Amino acid sequence: MLEFTQNGWLVLASFAVALMAGFTGLSLTKGVSAVGPSQRKLVIVMAAIALGGGIWSMHFVAMLGLQLPVLFYYDALITLISALVAVLMVGLALLILHFLPRTPVSIVTAGAIVGLGIVVMHFIGMFGMELCRPVNDVSDYLLSGAAAIVLSVLAIWVAYDSRTNRNILLGTVCFGTAVVTVHYIAIAQTGFVFTGVLPVSGPVLSNQTLALGVTVAAFLICGAFLLSGFSFIEQMSPDDAPAKEPAEPAEPGFGAGVPFEKDGRTQFALRDSIAAIRAEGHYTLLYINDEKLFCPWSITDAQTRLEPLGFIRTHRSYLINPAHVSGFERLKDTGVCFFDGVASLGKVPVARSRLGKVREMLGL
Repeated sequence: MLEFTQNGWLVLASFAVALMAGFTGLSLTKGVSAVGPSQRKLVIVMAAIALGGGIWSMHFVAMLGLQLPVLFYYDALITLISALVAVLMVGLALLILHFLPRTPVSIVTAGAIVGLGIVVMHFIGMFGMELCRPVNDVSDYLLSGAAAIVLSVLAIWVAYDSRTNRNILLGTVCFGTAVVTVHYIAIAQTGFVFTGVLPVSGPVLSNQTLALGVTVAAFLICGAFLLSGFSFIEQMSPDDAPAKEPAEPAEPGFGAGVPFEKDGRTQFALRDSIAAIRAEGHYTLLYINDEKLFCPWSITDAQTRLEPLGFIRTHRSYLINPAHVSGFERLKDTGVCFFDGVASLGKVPVARSRLGKVREMLGL
């Protein structure tokens, strides 16, 4: 077996690429479940390319740092297939998350698919090496696969359990850690032997040529990261952003009610019928009985219009109607409001900064 070392700077660069790709893909999909199917599919395609392309770019940035005592090349066709597999499997996971009901089962399933995408992409990419052959046994594949699935489920669970800015940032760290950890666990278990033959099924890529392609991919990921970062900061809710001057309160008697989209047209909900409103990107979801309805207002608009009518902000992502609260539980320095009569909701978190106001509103 050939001895090998890793370039420390490229190890760090691979982690940075994974983090930027994770942030771009996870922030792109924030709020996308509330938009129409056509726009949702387009966003999912972009997010899949960012996440899947980030997995591929991270792998080959790390491979550029792999220092072996012999010259080796890559089969261009197999290298391309590895990238496409990553994008397609991440895309499947995103379709599950944004087109099926988001339950613990769907989140775990999506996370497992992302994990399989990471490990399958890795080993397909390794199989593309020519002149120098990687050697693994079944236990290597099983350990890498188990690590990929567990870490990816954790990343998706954190990012999708609650679609807040904090969860997206934590999910980004978990995703980047998952991709990097799986790669280096797999590399640590891999042996390399020199074959001296070049049986390729497509054009040959040298490390220099691959470096050009990876540089372009990393550049695009950096650009997408910067654009997503500005949008992310712009979308920050009042609890996340520095305090600003309060807006002028709206007149209590506005309009015909709270607008929502259903059956291809805009309808209006009676304010008293709304149990809670949840932020979903630039938009919100209304919880009424057993329905979740898309509302074009932002959570800030809803707060400005509805707080004078008795609604209260409990969390950066939630506005509730106290008349529908069926119970309250104190959890150390936070709390939970229960809505037993609202099948689509169940409970709403209460942030520490809003706990006193909520308790006062509930008469506690």
